[in-house]
Amino acid sequence: MTKAAERINRLSESATLAVAQKSRELKAQGIDVISLGVGEPDFHTPDFIKEAAKKAIDDNYSYYSPVPGYPELLKAIAGKLKRENGLDYEPAQIVVSNGAKHALANVLQVVVDKGDEVIVPAPYWVTYVDLVSYSEGVNVVIDTTVENDFKITPAQLEAAITPKTKAFLFSSPSNPTGSVYSYEELKAFAAIFARHPQIIIISDEIYEHIIYGKQFASLAQFPEIRDRVVIINGVSKSYAMTGYRIGFMAGPLWIAKACNKLQGQFTSGPNSVAQIASVAAFNHDGTEVRRMVAQFEKRRDLVLSMMAGIPGLKTSKPEGAFYVFPECSAYFGKSDGEMVIRHSDDLCFYILSKGHVGVVSGDAFGAPGCFRLSYAASEEQLVTALTRIKEALAKLK
Repeated sequence: MTKAAERINRLSESATLAVAQKSRELKAQGIDVISLGVGEPDFHTPDFIKEAAKKAIDDNYSYYSPVPGYPELLKAIAGKLKRENGLDYEPAQIVVSNGAKHALANVLQVVVDKGDEVIVPAPYWVTYVDLVSYSEGVNVVIDTTVENDFKITPAQLEAAITPKTKAFLFSSPSNPTGSVYSYEELKAFAAIFARHPQIIIISDEIYEHIIYGKQFASLAQFPEIRDRVVIINGVSKSYAMTGYRIGFMAGPLWIAKACNKLQGQFTSGPNSVAQIASVAAFNHDGTEVRRMVAQFEKRRDLVLSMMAGIPGLKTSKPEGAFYVFPECSAYFGKSDGEMVIRHSDDLCFYILSKGHVGVVSGDAFGAPGCFRLSYAASEEQLVTALTRIKEALAKLK
């Protein structure tokens, strides 16, 4: 009997996409489901970006692009990194890919050899550990707690490093927790990495602009490790362009060249029209982004205030992204008379089937005592969803 290659068997299916699919199935049955599982802004792409995309079609951007992206897009990204982050990158150090997920996959495949260890703080974005495994690396997961805002400490980082450590992979602002590392916290990490020159630092900064009340900081800002930091970013979250599928890596020239080589064999350059639309996004003054972020912050506060009234849920206060990640283990072992809640998978299925709200189990993020809820939805939907969750959980005894 034939079967898929072992590298495919090492992958698990995306939990967030699975929740979205289950929610769609229930909706197709006529059930009013509010899906808060997928990490996608509910805003439309700003008009100035859509106009740039339309103009790109009229200007006949319909041919193969250079593998790493059009020169004007590479220049726009380099300009953004200089203007917003104070970082100097040459266009040759940047590779544009089919979304930030693709950029991350490229980097891991060109950096990680079989048996190399990759340190990943948990909770982590669902795809991290699968991509490391696909690259034949070994995940070294550092656990955190809600009491510590789901952030690792310098002591934990130091203890996780071994002679086999090849990379460190994390996000700030974090998916799924919304936690944000401060400049001082990253400075302490940079001092540790400076003592371990074999480690490549992969910094997922896709939620960079979705941050509340504090300044964004990047590990690439520290000169002692700058030549080993790879930034992963894109337009999906900040500019509500998830379907455009444009992400990028910016980092050491040798990694960029290797990513270019790999991408040349796998996909070639990304969508030509989406690239030109992204030029407009990266060159914009950010007013549209700030408008969306202000709405996200209001929604965060609304969700936290309503969750405070649900017994058994413990939450940190997210400082970025658009998620809350409550600790829910107080419900394990309880039952509504029909279903016993053994773990967060059960609880999320219960919330979906009885409360008709789609959320994602923390198991997928390396935190089995939690679940993720996205507040990228209208305030009306959020109020209804949190009311349903509260009523459903109240039936568990």
